[in-house]
Amino acid sequence: MLSSEAFVTTEDGVRLFVRSVGSGSRPVIIPSASFLSDAFRRLAAADRTLVFYDLRNRGRSDHVDDSSKLARGIQHDVDDLEAVRAHVGVSGVDLIGHSYMGLMVALHAMKYPAHVRRVVQIAPAAPYHGRKYPAHLTGADETLMDISAKLAQLQANRQFEDPQALGQKMWGLMRMLYVADPADADKVFWPTDLPNESAANVMKHWSENIAPSIERLNLTAEDLAGVKVPVLIIHGVKDRHAPYGGAREWAIGLPDARLVTIDDAAHMPWIEAPDAVFNSIATFLGGAWPEAALRIT
Repeated sequence: MLSSEAFVTTEDGVRLFVRSVGSGSRPVIIPSASFLSDAFRRLAAADRTLVFYDLRNRGRSDHVDDSSKLARGIQHDVDDLEAVRAHVGVSGVDLIGHSYMGLMVALHAMKYPAHVRRVVQIAPAAPYHGRKYPAHLTGADETLMDISAKLAQLQANRQFEDPQALGQKMWGLMRMLYVADPADADKVFWPTDLPNESAANVMKHWSENIAPSIERLNLTAEDLAGVKVPVLIIHGVKDRHAPYGGAREWAIGLPDARLVTIDDAAHMPWIEAPDAVFNSIATFLGGAWPEAALRIT
């Protein structure tokens, strides 16, 4: 299978790392190359090219010190995705986004509707920030409370910790939250060897740029109704990071969307149910709805 790497330069001069896999005529763009390219390579097919890339200030993309090139947060990510799409040179692409990038790819479809064919959201952040859901739609459990308390303690004592050691301790705790079964925690991959993926850089960028920009979105039902392309949502019921209730709201609010529910999975459902996740995506990218995908009303 053909594979190549390159950098795409955005309008404001930030270089984004891009890894392409395959030579098919239908590009599928997937943010977070450094996290997802190994696991998601199984989606490669004769008619598809998988285009993975790292977000600005993340992974192998440029580290950014200029705050003006980070302040727009998720809106920078939306436009950077469009820069990658333009680099691909095809007007109609498929998009796959995980976690807050599941929200981001939907924003891209809202802003650039003519350039998107199909969208897959995996464990997406909820469309309406701050919305409260019933407990059974949140994934909140004793593990979340325990790990959250330990992370808070680490943060409180971070001035006494070596930054690299602190990052390793935090990651050792956080990965427990990404899976429903603690035995699967070792399967969660984080490229901690990359400088952009240090705990200090990730937390700073998230707290100062990404999270505030998501809070400012203020999406409406009309915004969701403007996404006319088919959208497949895949979400674990036990997700502690992005509530399952948010996935249901996406499925209800988007005009042409269906939801695949993974009962015994958390924030990275492909780890605990790989066949269900990847087979559903492959079916959807092939032009059909997977059997497990349901309309939500």
